[in-house]
Amino acid sequence: MYKDKTICAVVPAYNEETQIAMVINTMPAWVDKIVIIDDCSKDNTSGVVQDLGQKHKSVLLIRHKVNQGVGAAIATGYKWARDNNMDVAVVMAGDGQMDPEDLPNILDPVVSDEADYSKGNRLFTGEAYKKIPKIRYFGNSMLSFFTKIASGYWNIADSQSGYTAINAKALKTIDWDAMYKGYGQPNDLLVRLNIDNFRVKDVQIKPVYNIGEKSGIKIYKVLFTISWILFRMFLKRMKEKYVIRDFHPLVFFYASGFFFGLLSVLLFIRIFYFWFILGLDIPKINAMAALFSFMSSTQFSLFAMWFDMEANKDLR
Repeated sequence: MYKDKTICAVVPAYNEETQIAMVINTMPAWVDKIVIIDDCSKDNTSGVVQDLGQKHKSVLLIRHKVNQGVGAAIATGYKWARDNNMDVAVVMAGDGQMDPEDLPNILDPVVSDEADYSKGNRLFTGEAYKKIPKIRYFGNSMLSFFTKIASGYWNIADSQSGYTAINAKALKTIDWDAMYKGYGQPNDLLVRLNIDNFRVKDVQIKPVYNIGEKSGIKIYKVLFTISWILFRMFLKRMKEKYVIRDFHPLVFFYASGFFFGLLSVLLFIRIFYFWFILGLDIPKINAMAALFSFMSSTQFSLFAMWFDMEANKDLR
């Protein structure tokens, strides 16, 4: 137990035969249960876990019969923690990229009831740019910005960090079967937490790389896939939180911003067609309409974001 709270470590693992022993052996002794979810690994991950389970009685192995994705593995662990009445569930990757020394810092906001969900932020430290591979740093920064808009947690960064802790109330509220099953799970979950008005807090952690882990993330695919997830979940949040559960006029501001933004694109395409393709002068009314639409889109969108920040300021 940690500060009188039962702790369950959820460890998703896929082909982590070389790394999983380090994760288990470095887990703090006060972690009550270590639930390893083997997502149908092709190597001997399960065998290593079973051998270590003879020594560490807190270890529990759950095996997926088919590979479902890291999000599905985390959901399986969360459901076990929920069904077994654990006070807090913390996610630690099976590749050892999450430093166990940071675990108390991740847990403290949830254990002390400052937050319902806390997550690691590797971008706080000045060493992040040096340690994180440049393409992943850039992709993470872009997705963090889009996640702020989609989730309503404007104070949260490093949205792709999977080092998280969640309390029993949130475990019992979220529909884990509906959560995205792939690498977009942290983004999807943040939106779902916001819909139900759960408090979320960022915690500074150390970025850990080059310890033998093998990343299965293809940046170019993940950027487009998660961007689509965020757009879809953003619309879901607008509908659920600001239309169905409690009406807020910011939905009209977002809708107007989107409308004028789309109109701006069409008008600027028309300008490009007249100027570059036909070689004609730009129609004055077209230029004025394009500028008006662009300015209107910008203003409506900024006001919508401001209203959203105000509506969610108590969830920090």
